Amino acid sequence: MATLGTAPNDTHSKLLGYLLWLFGFLGAHRFYYGKPVTGTIWFFTFGLLGIGWLIDLFLIPAMDREADLRFQVGPIDYSLAWILLTFLGVFGLHRMYMGKWLTGILYLLTGGLFLLGVLYDFWTLNDQISLRHSRRDIFQ
Repeated sequence: MATLGTAPNDTHSKLLGYLLWLFGFLGAHRFYYGKPVTGTIWFFTFGLLGIGWLIDLFLIPAMDREADLRFQVGPIDYSLAWILLTFLGVFGLHRMYMGKWLTGILYLLTGGLFLLGVLYDFWTLNDQISLRHSRRDIFQ
């Protein structure tokens, strides 16, 4: 969703990307920008032993542009959903925010389906949101 001073197709935030980059040696910013494979590699190698993490400091603007082109704009804010997933994922708040109340409550009761559901959402959250936005367009 576009906010004041942003382009209409601005789905992801460079500011949040850089904040997640601080934890980037664990791949957080790469997951945020829709790069789950390299996010996982960063997670297990601590950002390619810190080298990839430092290089990403300069790649974030390009990753942001790519995500803005790849994912569909709509009422669900990608950045807010990612903040909820990153910091409160085991409680399912990101799913409740997206209107997925049943699975949100299930996450709440099971610790994010024993963390496996949280891991799944790290891999697929951008696509889940984009799909909800495209379905909304079909019915309007």
